[in-house]
Amino acid sequence: MDYTIFAVIIFVVALLVVGGAFLIRPRRSEAPPKPRPGEREGGAAGTTTAEPEEAEERERPLDAAKGATPEAPAAPEVETPPPSAGRLVRLRARLARSQNAFGQGLLSLLSADRLDESAWEEIEDTLITADVGVASASAIVDNLRTKVKVLGSRTPEEVRDLLRTELLAQIGTDQDRTVHTEPRAGSPAVVMVVGVNGTGKTTTTGKLARVLVGDGRSVVLGAADTFRAAAADQLETWGGRVGAPVVRKEEGADPASVAFEAVSRGAADGADTVIVDTAGRLHTKTGLMDELGKVKRVIEKQTPVDDVLLVLDATTGQNGLRQARVFAEVVNISGIVLTKLDGTAKGGIIIQVQRELGVPVKLVGLGEGPDDLAPFDPEAFVDAILEGGE
Repeated sequence: MDYTIFAVIIFVVALLVVGGAFLIRPRRSEAPPKPRPGEREGGAAGTTTAEPEEAEERERPLDAAKGATPEAPAAPEVETPPPSAGRLVRLRARLARSQNAFGQGLLSLLSADRLDESAWEEIEDTLITADVGVASASAIVDNLRTKVKVLGSRTPEEVRDLLRTELLAQIGTDQDRTVHTEPRAGSPAVVMVVGVNGTGKTTTTGKLARVLVGDGRSVVLGAADTFRAAAADQLETWGGRVGAPVVRKEEGADPASVAFEAVSRGAADGADTVIVDTAGRLHTKTGLMDELGKVKRVIEKQTPVDDVLLVLDATTGQNGLRQARVFAEVVNISGIVLTKLDGTAKGGIIIQVQRELGVPVKLVGLGEGPDDLAPFDPEAFVDAILEGGE
């Protein structure tokens, strides 16, 4: 054998043995790389390694202690409003305070020792200042002058009775002031609420629903003021408080279609009354007023409209009367709701608006509370005015 070849073989084997030893030799442990920003030690880029306790927590099912599914918010508690009977009497003190100047001025003038021409003019001015209106103020003064001459002597009690009788005669005690909410066979009564924005129209709609629910009626509300999403939201809040469903559509939808669906919903639910809140039309915009007439016509394809209530702000005076005339031409107003009556001494607006329109005041708002809307009672109103003057 060639010793040279043998030596080469031995050398190659030795190299292989030595190289294998190096290959199977354990590597030195290297320190783990420092975590990048946003990851924990031992995590891959862009990930976060959970601690053992956290991993175990994730594997466990959700329980009440940790990670429980949040409960749905509780439905608002349905309120039971007070009945409408006697509401104005309960609010009489508030009305008396607001009309104090009106009542006190008249009683003190009529109780003067001497009623000359100047005194009668002052009485007339007091009435006009209270928004009674020129024609009504003149009629009241003429009637009072005649009665004072016939009576002769005037005790405080006699003066009060004279004034009470005359104011009641001007306001009227024989008009139908009922809000017609009795359902017909197979269909609910329908009440439309109209008026200019800012008079408290949507709030009045919600408060009227409370009045009816307090009297044991079931109500459906129609949010036909589709130009203001806030109006529909506000109406849903009022309805939710007393359990009255609200029919609404997206902002900008056809108001007449909302009114139509509200009446359909009322009929399907067997509701007693549907109250439709309409947009606060500017009385100077003829197109918008025409659309309000369309709402009424569309409702009447299903059932007659029982009442159209015009909401007026008692503090607006003559401007409110101008609004009333335009609305009356479009939708045949059947009743007035006078709001913010507690915020003005101009209670005489009741006499003037009824005289101008031939339409009775049916409801009055005497504050911002949810139950401050009351059926109008002429005797309670006049007594409150004269109570404020005592």
